Amino acid sequence: MQNGNPVLKTVRAALEREPHINLHRWPVHLDLTDDSVLVMEGDVESIAAKKRALELAAAVTEVRGVIDRLHVAPAEHKGDGEILDALETILLDARDLKNCSLRVMKKGETFTVQEILDDDASGDILASVKEGVVTLDGWVISLSHKRLAGVLAWWVPGCRDVVDALEVLPPEQDNDDEVSDALSLVLEMDPMIPHPEQIRVHTHNYVVTLEGLVGTQIEKKRAEQDAWCLFAVDKVINQLDVSR
Repeated sequence: MQNGNPVLKTVRAALEREPHINLHRWPVHLDLTDDSVLVMEGDVESIAAKKRALELAAAVTEVRGVIDRLHVAPAEHKGDGEILDALETILLDARDLKNCSLRVMKKGETFTVQEILDDDASGDILASVKEGVVTLDGWVISLSHKRLAGVLAWWVPGCRDVVDALEVLPPEQDNDDEVSDALSLVLEMDPMIPHPEQIRVHTHNYVVTLEGLVGTQIEKKRAEQDAWCLFAVDKVINQLDVSR
C-alpha cells in the first residue's frame, strides 16, 4: 500500500468499519494504479467479506475500477484435482442440472463427463480449477441454472473463489424475483437446511432479506451464506429466528 495515499486511506477506513471484514486477522493489500484503478489482494474470511470489500471499494468516488484478487480462505485445504472431482460429483447430482452437458478441464485437456445432445438440453458447462479457484464456462438456459451452478461450486470443500462465466441462452432480464427464486431453490437443495419451507426470502435491489424460523444458529448462518453465494447479490439481511 502506498503510504499516505488519501484514496487508499478512505478505502481502508471503509473496510475497517464493515462488520463482515476483519483486517487484523485477514489483512487486505491495497494498491492504486496510475489511472486510479484499485487492486485488492489477499485472503478474506467469508464470501460476505469478499463481496462487501469489493462493493465498499467501488463506492469510493476516486476509485475508477477495482481489480479483484481477493480469495476466501477455505475451511479445509484441498488440491485442485480433489476440488474438481468433488465439483463434478455435485454438478452431476443436482436435479436441476440433469439435462446439462458437463465437461471438465484437467491439465489443459477437456474431458466430457456427460453429454446431452437432444433438444431438451439445459446447458453445456465446462468446469476447471486452478489454485482453488473454480471457473464455470459455457452456457445454461436460465439465470436460476447459472446461480445454482455457482452456489454448488462454492459448496465444494477447498474452494477459494468462483468465477461464474456461464452465459444464459437465450438471454434473460435479471431482476429481484429471479434472485429470490434461485435462493429458494438453493435452500431446498441444501442438506444443512432441513426445513427450507420455514424461510421467507425477499429481494429488493439485489439486497436479500431472510425471515422465518430455523432450528439452530448453524442453520441461520448457512442460509445467509447461501444467499451471499448467489451471483449479483450485494447484501444480505439475516432476520431469521432460531427456535433453540
